[in-house]
Amino acid sequence: MKRLLAAATLGLFAFPAPAVETSMQLVLTLEGNAQRDVMVYRCEGSDEPLTVEYVNAHPIFLAIVPVEGERLIFVNVISGSGARYASGQYVWWTRGVEAQLYDEMASEDAEPLSCFSDIDTP
Repeated sequence: MKRLLAAATLGLFAFPAPAVETSMQLVLTLEGNAQRDVMVYRCEGSDEPLTVEYVNAHPIFLAIVPVEGERLIFVNVISGSGARYASGQYVWWTRGVEAQLYDEMASEDAEPLSCFSDIDTP
């Protein structure tokens, strides 16, 4: 009886817990000279445009970039040139009309996603 109970108890832990969906809404109160810009990029290897939102509210500079079907929030970080944003393992780096999306977890020789816009980024 004790063995059967132990086996049944262990069996309960063999099944993964059901996935729980969560969502979050971020509300930003923008004051002063806050600015929101939307840029459309054309990326190599894709016919679909990539729409990126920029929120500039000094000292906070954000980019909302769609990555693998999710809109990720990127935060501006120090850059030698252009505007560089980071979100987890990803880096979105813009210089004029050119932008690149890097996956820092990809292999060292992996090429970034290269994108171009018709107008300069903010």
